Amino acid sequence: MSGPRVELPPSESPATIASFEDAVARLTKIVERLEEGDLTLEESLALFEEGVTLSRQSQERLDSAQKRVEKLLRVDEQGRAKTELFETTRDDDVDSQR
Repeated sequence: MSGPRVELPPSESPATIASFEDAVARLTKIVERLEEGDLTLEESLALFEEGVTLSRQSQERLDSAQKRVEKLLRVDEQGRAKTELFETTRDDDVDSQR
């Protein structure tokens, strides 16, 4: 089962991936590499573990974004938009600087 090898960039710690888009791109490369099927068990497990971590982090970012949108769409009893201050995290700050 040897097809063209998908070269993965040097593995970054998932914690260092700055944006949601970067995490999705890395996940895509991991899936492509795992689907080739010519990895050792240890290589497969390492990539799978990285993928699970990236997936969880990405889901947390999506959940956070959804909560922000829900706050923006809230209305008061008279149908007027309600505004609230957002609580930001370090990840939000990193994403907004990009």
